[in-house]
Amino acid sequence: MKRKSLQVLLALALCLSIGACGKKGEQQTGLSEDAQTITGDIEAIGEDGVPVEEEYREGMYRSELTNEWIDESLKNQRPIAVMVDNETIALPHYGLTKADIVYEMMNSTANNKITRFMCLVKDWRAIEQMGSIRSARPTNFLLAAEWNAMLVHDGGPVYINDYVEQPYTNNLNGGFSRVDNGKPREYTEYILAGDMDKRLASYGYSTEYNEYYEGAHYHFASESNPVDLSGDPDAITAETIRLPFPHNKSTLTYDPNTQLYYYSEYGEKHLDPQYDNAQLSFKNVLLQDCNYMEFDEHGYMMFYIINRERSGYYITNGKAIEVTWQKDTATGATRYYDSNGKEITINTGKTYIGIVPDEDWENLVIE
Repeated sequence: MKRKSLQVLLALALCLSIGACGKKGEQQTGLSEDAQTITGDIEAIGEDGVPVEEEYREGMYRSELTNEWIDESLKNQRPIAVMVDNETIALPHYGLTKADIVYEMMNSTANNKITRFMCLVKDWRAIEQMGSIRSARPTNFLLAAEWNAMLVHDGGPVYINDYVEQPYTNNLNGGFSRVDNGKPREYTEYILAGDMDKRLASYGYSTEYNEYYEGAHYHFASESNPVDLSGDPDAITAETIRLPFPHNKSTLTYDPNTQLYYYSEYGEKHLDPQYDNAQLSFKNVLLQDCNYMEFDEHGYMMFYIINRERSGYYITNGKAIEVTWQKDTATGATRYYDSNGKEITINTGKTYIGIVPDEDWENLVIE
C-alpha cells in the first residue's frame, strides 16, 4: 500500500497524467455534451428510475450539490472547497453547517492519523465566517477538480506543487482574514464576509463553471418519492456510524424525527457557534474505502482517489447498502454503484463523504 522514493515519483506522475486528461476531446473542445446539458435544470428521479417533473419556483433552481432550491443567480457559479483544520485546538469550527458537502479524510499518517475537512460551498458569498483554514494535500486538489471548485487553503507540503500547476486547478492560497481568538496564528485564519471577492480579484479566476466542468455528480430522488433503502433485501440498519478515525473518533448518529445524521467528534457534538450552536448534520452519508501512498517519514500522504472498483456504503434514513465507487480522472466525478452495477440515486440534502484508509476499513462500525 505504501510507496517510497522512486515508486512515489512514478505514482505521482501517473496521477498527474491521468488527471490532466478527461474523455477524449473534452478538454480541447470545451464542455462535454453531458456538461452542457447538466447545467440546465436537474431532473429528479422517480420510481423505476424514470425522471419526474417537479414544481417550478420562479427565480430559483435545484442545486446540483444538494437538490435543494436555491437562487437562480447561482446556477453557473462554481463552488469553493475550503480546507478546515480538525485538531482540537481549532475547535469550535465556524460555518460548517452551511456547507453543502463535507469531506473528512486522514490528513497525515502521523498524530494518530488526524483528519481534516474539505467543505464544498455553492453560495460562498453568503459566508459570514468559515474555518479555521489550513493546508491542503494532493488528494484535495483531485477532489476539488471534480466539482470544478476553487480550493481555499493556506499552504501545503512540497507534494502539492505539481497539482497547483495543473490547468484544471484554481486555488486561493492564504491571505484571508485573521480573527483574534486567543489561539496561535495558524488557527486564526477564516473566510469572512467579502473575503472571497477580494481574493478572487487578485487571482483573476472566473467564478462561473469553465471547460473543466464535466457536469453534476448525483442522481437525486424526487422529494415526493425519496430513496427508501428499507426495501432493499441487502440493506442493513445504520443508526450509528463510527468512523475508524482514531484521532478524533468521528461518529454519525441518526435521528428518526428529523431523518438526519448528526456529527460528533472527540466525544462531543460538533456545534457551530455562528448559528445558535446548531449541530453539523447530513441527509446522505457516503463512505469510501481507499488505499494511499505515504511520501515520507513526516506522515505526508495522498489517497489513490483516482481509482476503480473500491468498496463503500451509501447511508440514508437509518439504512445502509454496500456500493462500489470509481473516479477515472481528476475532473471526472466519483461515481457510486449498487450491487447490480447501477449508479445509485440519493436523497435531497447535504452529504457527508468519509474517505477511510484501506487498512482501517474493517474497523468501520455501522449498527
